[in-house]
Amino acid sequence: MINIVLVEPEIPQNAGNIVRTCAATGCNLHMVRPLGFELDDKKYKRAGLDYFPLSNIKLYDSIEEIFEENKNATFYFASTKSKKTYADVTYPDGCFVVFGKESYGLREDLLKAHYDNCIRVPMKSEARSLNLSNTVAIITYEAMRQQNFAGLQNEGELTGRSES
Repeated sequence: MINIVLVEPEIPQNAGNIVRTCAATGCNLHMVRPLGFELDDKKYKRAGLDYFPLSNIKLYDSIEEIFEENKNATFYFASTKSKKTYADVTYPDGCFVVFGKESYGLREDLLKAHYDNCIRVPMKSEARSLNLSNTVAIITYEAMRQQNFAGLQNEGELTGRSES
């Protein structure tokens, strides 16, 4: 299990999608205020569907508050400014992966202070960035793959139904 941290998320649909990803993988979701939406926002609720009861969501007033509560944890910071990719690191159980807001990403001073633990998803140089919820899903599933999808259902089965 890993911890997903959203620092000042702005788009309710992205946050709702990330709630679903966290619910499906058993990851904890930590959101740092200010949020760009209210928690009762219809778009946030719609994107998260009925996954909120399956989610462990905690709110904070600052990223420093998370660091203080988790002094011995490993933190990774997702940024297009990183030289390492998300596949270049090993994600220990209980680690934190920190993502910035959609319009800007993470503060540069935060990245500089933790640059050895910054990671990126490779993309074409002409692209500015990927969608936040997609980036969270890519990195989350790499971490889960490295942990052999511990705690996740690895097999499905056909139902025998035909749909037209």
